[in-house]
Amino acid sequence: MPKPVVPEERRRRRRPTKSGTVLSERLIVETALRMLREHGSSGLTARRLGLALDADPSTLYRYFRSMDDLTLAIGDALIGRALEGWEPTGEWRADLRAVGLRIHAAYVAHPQAAVLTTSRVTGRANELAADEAVLDILRNAGFSLTDTVRVYHAFIDQALAFAALDAASLALPSASLDADEDRWRSTYAHLPADRYPRIAEAAPLLATRMVTSAYPTALDMFLDSAGEARP
Repeated sequence: MPKPVVPEERRRRRRPTKSGTVLSERLIVETALRMLREHGSSGLTARRLGLALDADPSTLYRYFRSMDDLTLAIGDALIGRALEGWEPTGEWRADLRAVGLRIHAAYVAHPQAAVLTTSRVTGRANELAADEAVLDILRNAGFSLTDTVRVYHAFIDQALAFAALDAASLALPSASLDADEDRWRSTYAHLPADRYPRIAEAAPLLATRMVTSAYPTALDMFLDSAGEARP
């Protein structure tokens, strides 16, 4: 049976670590994000995280029920970063576009963490705030409840799917990522036009576009389609 999580106010009164650091959920999550960025998902363990925090690994379980619970907190922190400083303008299309781009950017800024968390449902405060914001944008724009849920579902899944795809590429070893990107120039740009006429025709544009994210374009296409359902 998992140990109960100690309320934050009780944790704050506990003694600092040997190095004088006072632990908090935020500090643990920030340290975990740094470890993921430097070492990848295989490098994030309770033992290594404890060493990085100069704390006994068992101390982590006063803050999180399990390492999976920490993973959910990491995902929620990324959503919080996406929403930080954002305010709705009342223009539904502009607001949805801004939220989508912010979510995508927050995840791809931490590709190793994104690979772990884009498919998860955290049920935590930042995720709930994002869901409430998107639903509110759509309802205030006049979408029916049925269309609101339909558009919300597709909007969130599209943002997370592209974040996962782009993050997976960025999480590759640099040599692999460079090799993948170079193939658009070294392979596609030199295919014979008699066998691959359409690829040969598009090769210069492909070499430029395919090494960037298609999410902004896909998002605009999605929003154009969603607008057709608006009364």
